[in-house]
Amino acid sequence: MKKVLLTICRLGTGPVSGRVLAGLVLSCLASFTASAATLESELAKRPASGLLLLNAAEQPLVSNQAERLLIPASTTKLVTGYLALDHWGRNYRFKTDFRVVRRASDGTVVLWVKGYGDPFLVSEELQTIASRLASALGDRGVSHLDAIYLDAGYFQPGLVLPGTTDTLNPYDAHPSALAANFNTLFLKSDDGEIVSAESQTPLTRLAVKIGHETDLSEGRFNLGPDVRLGQRYFAELLGAFLKRQGVTVADDIEWHPMVEAKGSGLRELLSYRHLNSLTLGEMVAPMMRYSTNFIANQLALKLAADAYGEPATADKVKQLLNSRLKRRFGWRDFYLEDGAGLSRENRLSARQLVDVLERFRPWKDLLPEVEPDVYAKTGTLIGVSALAGYIKNDQAWSPFALLVNQKVPFHYRNQVALQLKQRLADEAAAQLSQRPESYGSVN
Repeated sequence: MKKVLLTICRLGTGPVSGRVLAGLVLSCLASFTASAATLESELAKRPASGLLLLNAAEQPLVSNQAERLLIPASTTKLVTGYLALDHWGRNYRFKTDFRVVRRASDGTVVLWVKGYGDPFLVSEELQTIASRLASALGDRGVSHLDAIYLDAGYFQPGLVLPGTTDTLNPYDAHPSALAANFNTLFLKSDDGEIVSAESQTPLTRLAVKIGHETDLSEGRFNLGPDVRLGQRYFAELLGAFLKRQGVTVADDIEWHPMVEAKGSGLRELLSYRHLNSLTLGEMVAPMMRYSTNFIANQLALKLAADAYGEPATADKVKQLLNSRLKRRFGWRDFYLEDGAGLSRENRLSARQLVDVLERFRPWKDLLPEVEPDVYAKTGTLIGVSALAGYIKNDQAWSPFALLVNQKVPFHYRNQVALQLKQRLADEAAAQLSQRPESYGSVN
């Protein structure tokens, strides 16, 4: 019935009588009112919720407890993504520094690595790094490394951001200044033998050991709260890729600040700064699509280190989020303490999320299409369901935010988004039917 009424409402051209015209307008208004009553009555059943939709004129079209502070869950990633993109720009690339030195006393050759929180040091990126390092080392007549020294001091050692738990799920991967493959492993057992479950990732000695100690039936898993374990895996994986390029690497892995690489008795053979092949925009898009907590927290920590100096800490992240948002938007009542939205202490309103979306417009293409013409970020915790983004209607992108802090069916948020999409269409049809130029001639 709604589709029929909408079709009638959209018939605005050609000659019609005044009586017919009045009937069409009344039908449009009746359709719009019925739709409104359905949505508002449904929202009344969800007292722990907030909703706001702006129309093409950026005026509230649907508003229900829009100022109420609620747990935003992973829609927090919209805030983190906005702050990162606004600060660095979508073409920014994360860096990682490499330096090779020779010790004069015994000829030992050491590869030093300093990380700055690059969230996308995945196998393919490490392969590229190894290829470039091997080529440069070959030009200098170096084919063997006696040790790999790691500098992961850009983030506070052992930091744990609020909301992170000690499960092995990939979404609980701990942040680190140096981490391979989002601080996760993907292994499988083949007749009792541990093998890599992804062709692009070589198997390392540490991975085999961890594989024997872990239940592999759940697929990919994180490397746990001991970040040095993940950093050691990073070094082993880089070493495995270097070996493929003809550079042998000893098993010696240690932690030393890179400033020591300029110490007396050390001669620099090579200095290389690697910029990730992916831009920030190309990292934010999968963060939004797959709701990757690791990426979001790496961005938040990197922002904190930029603002307040290294090492990045959980307190600096909290300070950055709250001070910067207060300054940018003038908000008073809100609270955020992590970049991924895992903390149940976080509080935002639907209005505040829409404020962020208004600023996020230059990067709206980075959001996934969750329903036809609905581009949004989801948010899910136990008892929390959220959705915030844009509804595309003709050429307009209308921002909306839905926060529900009570149990609802899994597809509830998407159903609400589709009703909001219909509301925008109903409003556009009603406006079209009331334009004088669309009435045609009146007999």
